Amino acid sequence: MPEITAHHGLFKDTKLHVDDTGGSGRPIVLIHGWPLSGASWNHQVPALVDAGYRVITYDRRGFGRSDKPKTGYDYDHLAEDLHTIVTELDLDDVTLVGFSMGGGEVARWFSKYGAERLHSVVFASAVPPYLLQGSDNPDGPLPKTQAAEMTAGLTKDEDAFYDDFITQFFSVDGELKVSEADRQEALALARQASKIAALGAMASFANTDFRDDLTKVTVPTLVIHGDGDGVVPSKAPVPARTRRSPAPSSTSSRSPARRHRQPRRRMEPCRPGVPCHLGAADSDRDLRAVRCRGQPSGRW
Repeated sequence: MPEITAHHGLFKDTKLHVDDTGGSGRPIVLIHGWPLSGASWNHQVPALVDAGYRVITYDRRGFGRSDKPKTGYDYDHLAEDLHTIVTELDLDDVTLVGFSMGGGEVARWFSKYGAERLHSVVFASAVPPYLLQGSDNPDGPLPKTQAAEMTAGLTKDEDAFYDDFITQFFSVDGELKVSEADRQEALALARQASKIAALGAMASFANTDFRDDLTKVTVPTLVIHGDGDGVVPSKAPVPARTRRSPAPSSTSSRSPARRHRQPRRRMEPCRPGVPCHLGAADSDRDLRAVRCRGQPSGRW
C-alpha cells in the first residue's frame, strides 16, 4: 500500500509504511511493540480477515519500513501519527489494538482525540499505566537503575542487546517458548530499527505516565496481560487505572499465563480474547480484563 505522510510542522513530514487488507469489514488497527514493526502481526492478520474485519498494520516512525527521523518519538507525536493513518484512510468505528509500547498510543489517543472514530480498544501486554518506578509510582515495574542499564546496553552494542532482549521477549521464567526460527524472525525486525528511534522510543515508554490518559477511556476495552511476562511485568496492570474511567462496567477473567508477545497462533473467532471482544463489544459496552497464567502468550 502507498505510504501515508504524517505532518508535524514545516519540513517535518514523515512517511509511514501502512498495510491495509481493505474490504468492507469494520476496521482494526494493530499497533506493534518495540523494537519491531507492523510485520510482527503477520500471524494474526489472516484470522481477523477471515472473521470479517478490515485489518490495518503500520510501522511506527523510526522502525521497519517507515521514515527514520531524528526526533518525534514522544507519545504526542506517535499518537498524532496513528491519528493521521486513521483519518487519511477515513476509518470509522475502529478498534485499536496496542501491544506493549503500542498501548501507549492507544492511551494517549483519548487525551488528544477523545473517543473520535473509535468503537473499542485493546491493551495487550501494554506499557500503561506507568512503567518507571518512583516515589509517586511505587508499583512501577521498571526501576530507574534497570532503565539506565537498558539504555547503556543498547547504546553500546545494538546486536548484543537485541539478541538478549528478543530472547526475553519469548521466554517465561528463563525458558524460551518459541522456535529459533521464530526468534530469528523477530530479531530481523528489530534490526530494521534506527538506533536513534530505538533509544528515543525506549525513553518514551519507560518515562511516560499514562495514568491521566486512562481515566479518559470511554469505549469498550479489553486488557490482556500475562503473569509470565518478564518484559512488561503485570505488577501494575492497566485495569487498575481504567476502572476509574467513565467506561460503564468492568468484568475480569483468568486463563493460563503467557510471555511478552502478541499471539503467534491462528486466532479462532470464538476463542476468549480479541476476536470475542470485537463481537461482544457491539452490544456490551464494558471493560474486560484477561489475566493470563501458565501457557506462553502465543495464544489469545
